[in-house]
Amino acid sequence: MTTSSLTPPYVKAHATGRWAETICRVLGTRTGRRWRFASFRGKNRAEWRGAVDVIAIRKRTSQPADAIFKRGDLFDIILIQVKGGAARGPSGDDCARLRKIAAYYHAKDVAQFQWKKAKSSQFFRLKRRPQWVEVEPADLFR
Repeated sequence: MTTSSLTPPYVKAHATGRWAETICRVLGTRTGRRWRFASFRGKNRAEWRGAVDVIAIRKRTSQPADAIFKRGDLFDIILIQVKGGAARGPSGDDCARLRKIAAYYHAKDVAQFQWKKAKSSQFFRLKRRPQWVEVEPADLFR
C-alpha cells in the first residue's frame, strides 16, 4: 500500500485547503503589490466558519469625496473564498450571503480562488446573477 492511500480524506482536504490559500496569496501578491492578505484560519490552521476565507486590503490613495477624509485614510477590500481540490462551489444562497457581506463592509469585489493540484489555479469574480466569471489576477487586484 502507498502512503497516500493510508491518509484519511479529511487530512488530504485540510492540506489541499492550506495549499490553495497559500497559492491564492502568492498569486495575488505578485500582481497586486500594494495588497495585503489576511487569512481567517482556526486552531491548527484548519478551516473556520464563515463564507470568507481571505481578505485582500490596501490603502486607497485617491482623493476621497468627503472633505473630512485625507488620502490614505480609506481602504479597498476584496473578499475571497478559497476552494481547493474537489471542493464544491458555493450555492445560490452562499452567493447571496457573500453579496450581503460585501455590502456590509463596502467591499470593492467578491472573488473566489480555485486550485487543483498540478492542473489549474484560477480567480473568479462574482457577478450580478449568481455567476462566477474567470478574471485575471491583474484585473482583480488593480
